[in-house]
Amino acid sequence: MSDVIPLFLLQELINRHLITMAQIDHSENPDVPSEVDSYHSLFPLEPLPPPNRMQKTSNFSYITSCYKAVNSKDDLPYCLRRIHALVFSYDFHAGAETMFSRHFNDPAADSYFTKRKWGQHEPPPPRQHAGLLPESLIWAYIVQLSSALRTIHTAGLACRVMDPSKILITGKTRLRVNCVGVFDVLTFDNSQTNHLALMPQYQQADLVSLGKVVLALACNSLAGIQRENLQKAMELVSINYSSDLKNLILYLLTEQSRLRSVNDIMPMIGARFYTQLDASQMRNDVIEEDLAKEVQNGRLFRLLAKLGTINERPEFQKDPTWSETGDRYLLKLFRDHLFHQVTEAGTPWIDLSHIVSCLNKLDAGVPEKISLVSRDEKSVLVVTYSDLKRCFDSTFQELQAAASGSL
Repeated sequence: MSDVIPLFLLQELINRHLITMAQIDHSENPDVPSEVDSYHSLFPLEPLPPPNRMQKTSNFSYITSCYKAVNSKDDLPYCLRRIHALVFSYDFHAGAETMFSRHFNDPAADSYFTKRKWGQHEPPPPRQHAGLLPESLIWAYIVQLSSALRTIHTAGLACRVMDPSKILITGKTRLRVNCVGVFDVLTFDNSQTNHLALMPQYQQADLVSLGKVVLALACNSLAGIQRENLQKAMELVSINYSSDLKNLILYLLTEQSRLRSVNDIMPMIGARFYTQLDASQMRNDVIEEDLAKEVQNGRLFRLLAKLGTINERPEFQKDPTWSETGDRYLLKLFRDHLFHQVTEAGTPWIDLSHIVSCLNKLDAGVPEKISLVSRDEKSVLVVTYSDLKRCFDSTFQELQAAASGSL
């Protein structure tokens, strides 16, 4: 129907759709509730531990679980984060994985980092041998995470969950911060008169957390952010990455005499911001072009859907012959012209370009003439596409009027 979507984007979209539509067999998963308030069709997004072995998470100090669920009010999927006593609802991003699972799920990386003995004459190995991440990828993450903090801090709030286990990655490099607001609820103190008094302290903690995330990425290991390994980690950064990245990490992790702002790291990001902006705009251009193609597919699908409500309708307004008479008969013959043509040898003649071309002409109502042959081949009706469009529109409007009760 249209030009082919790039394979990588097509596979990603199909995968997201399958994840969005995924369901479980409740007879095999009795511990998963069938409904939670206005949400239904719950599907676990994380492995569910046995009920007698559920442990508290290191982030929230509560037992947690995560589900995909559909809201019965708008029929859209959401991510439900359950703190076993509360449920938080977030936007659902099919196919997302945490930064922890993508970059820090290899035990060998931590083992290599912690067991490596670096002496004065034995510097860390070069990047290509250490398996470290490309600096361009780290800067792409920095731009997005600092942008998220800037938005949150500008609103007078704090993130408080800047952690690899709570940072989601969709596609190749798109980041989103998950579980924002959970700590604000769990640590809420009703006895405090000014609930925003500690916000500057939390915002400073956000910057430190961002520094730890960046350092862990630069070391390709969470072991690098442990206090006893910080010196080794910074040596690794100094040897393998630019001074700008090193200075950014030091600035975020070093205590300052004044309150810091996420805007302070913009000079260190520098022109790399434009690199990320250009990459984002190029991706938007690709997606917009593909969307334009799919808009045409959607238009043709709506034509076929409308045609399907008309053709072969068993009865309408107590008239069993409704679909076989008048304008409806023309549309039935047009449907045969689209899909049921045969060759001279009597074999099916299938040509998708013919179907697309005829549907486009019908939608535009062009004056071109078309010959419609009855199934017994005893009669031929010559009509224009504009005639067919008039029949099509009036017949569907008649069905709509009946469906709404106004006929």
